[in-house]
Amino acid sequence: MQKLILGFLLAATLAITPGAPDAAAAEAPRRILVIGDSMLAAHRLSGRAVSNALAGALEARVTDQSMIGARIIYRLPISGAVLGLNIGRQYRTGDWDWVVVNGGGNDLWMGCGCTRCHRRMDQLINTAGTGGEIAKLVVKLRKTGAKVAWVGYLRSPGVGSPIEHCRDDGDELERRIARLAGHLDGVYFVSIADLVPNGDRSYHGADMIHPSLKASREIGLRVARTILRAEAGR
Repeated sequence: MQKLILGFLLAATLAITPGAPDAAAAEAPRRILVIGDSMLAAHRLSGRAVSNALAGALEARVTDQSMIGARIIYRLPISGAVLGLNIGRQYRTGDWDWVVVNGGGNDLWMGCGCTRCHRRMDQLINTAGTGGEIAKLVVKLRKTGAKVAWVGYLRSPGVGSPIEHCRDDGDELERRIARLAGHLDGVYFVSIADLVPNGDRSYHGADMIHPSLKASREIGLRVARTILRAEAGR
């Protein structure tokens, strides 16, 4: 039954065929929505978040709805929607060309208390990458007609990070999301697992969890390159 339901959702997604843009639309700036957690939201107040780097690199119109502490699975309706603590509820209706999204880290680190991560992982996305809340969210975003770029997480440099013990779970989460991207047309997984050299603290803030200014810029540029390659058909 699960495979039948997923097949229906995938068929609906793959059937999306946006009309060819006219000349004026082709010259218009890309419209990009950013949703997710603190990895994307960091440094927004200073105008140097991932979204700012992305906007500069692509000369795009970027709307950033990401929020510190946000999760994929968040049940409280008011804070989930109004405060943006539910990543799916951060979505705003618009004629987006791309939705850039991340999430799942807070669900695993804070949401499962490091004691029930396997169960929470399966709730987020199953082993095959074909079910779970992340898969549902991606399918929903694709049905709007926007392409989706799902951004992975920074890895700790192996020195002094409080999330060092979450590395294996992070690797598994991203393997599953990459499989999901492989199932769906118009969905791209942007890995940044190789961004941080071993022993290099400069890609993290003082808490050794969130990205530094340098990292936010590099993440934005990597997402921009992914978008350009996708649009060029590479």
